[in-house]
Amino acid sequence: MTQDRPEPAEPAEPHDAARGLSRRGLFGLAAGAGAAGLALGGGAGYGIGRAAPAAAAAGDPFAFFGRRQAGITTRVQDHLHFATFDMNSSATRDDLITLLQDWTYAASRMTQGLDVSATGAVGGPPEAPPDDTGEAVGLGAHGLTITIGVGPTLFERDGADPFGLADRRPAELRRLPAFLGDDLDPNAGDGDLCIQACADDPQVAFHAIRNLTRIAFGRARMRWSQLGFGRTSKTTATQATPRNLFGFKDGTANILADDERALREHVWVADDTQPAWLAGGSYLVVRKIAMLIETWDRTRLAEQHRIVGRDKGEGAPLSGGDEFTAPDFAHGGGAPSIDPASHVRLAHPDHNGGVRILRRGYNYVDGTGELGRLDAGLFFLSYQRSPERFVTLQRALSTDLMNEYIRHVGSAVFAIPPGAAEGSYVGAGLFS
Repeated sequence: MTQDRPEPAEPAEPHDAARGLSRRGLFGLAAGAGAAGLALGGGAGYGIGRAAPAAAAAGDPFAFFGRRQAGITTRVQDHLHFATFDMNSSATRDDLITLLQDWTYAASRMTQGLDVSATGAVGGPPEAPPDDTGEAVGLGAHGLTITIGVGPTLFERDGADPFGLADRRPAELRRLPAFLGDDLDPNAGDGDLCIQACADDPQVAFHAIRNLTRIAFGRARMRWSQLGFGRTSKTTATQATPRNLFGFKDGTANILADDERALREHVWVADDTQPAWLAGGSYLVVRKIAMLIETWDRTRLAEQHRIVGRDKGEGAPLSGGDEFTAPDFAHGGGAPSIDPASHVRLAHPDHNGGVRILRRGYNYVDGTGELGRLDAGLFFLSYQRSPERFVTLQRALSTDLMNEYIRHVGSAVFAIPPGAAEGSYVGAGLFS
């Protein structure tokens, strides 16, 4: 929504479970643990939730409730605020449940352009802090999506099982292995929980993370976060292919929201999978990739083409055609037009057992480093039905010519539960 549109109407009076979330999380009555939500866990009740649409006009609200979480196949918005959280050492299983319930309640409102509660930023008692911080008042939804995930450490930490979830841990949910060239910052990785907030207005995305962090107070604390801008992929055919900070088109061959066959094969966890709570969900891989901007900017255009394997202007493969022409890796005979060590060739499904991923990355700039160089790069986000698919691709890129110009400095992996039905909450299946 934009400011010249009418304010969204308040939703109908919520049912008992939702009212309980509001009272417990936003007004401090944390006792009770939300038993009503537990009865609706897992896949139960999905039929009454609305499926989040894959595309909408810029600024229009996306449905929060539905079979899948929004923010995966949703039209990629222009701005990102990503954050991870660790549960407090004193937090209990009930604290985790109520946190997920309260996040769901607040997220379901913010994604519709509303404050986090009915009293919001200005409607509460003058003597008490307001429920909502207020910086998004009047801005509308701006296409906000909020996607919630769970990390490996939620299931096991230092050999302990703090929330009684060890037997619910997916076998594939574990830290990514070390890759050649990793230079990981321990302060830019991992986390018990993650929230991906995407919007067409940066202040709307920031407002979402700020308020969800505030709601978590006393139960969880932010571990690290990242702002992103200028999407580096697309998920709908109507979106133009964006460019990364190296100036090349990025995400030409990304999986699109209307390609249901590819989504089933490459993105969604199968319905018959174990553990059952993750069926219909996905896995999120996060990689913060620093780009050596100044070095790249002094590289000859012809060499840039060779490294990427595509033309910088049109985005066409060096074997010929236009942006959407399939690369011909044999073109040119003994000296192929596309270098065997180019990024395009090494990342192509034909050379990785058909593996594809759905990308939702963003550019980032975190100021300047000690030498006065830009601290900038790609905040890589990919969704796939198994983290091993990303591992396959990343290992294939070990000889990528582009490695001379990038450094992987952050890393994390999360399981993304399916969406929640109205009356339930994201992650309910973990506790059912």
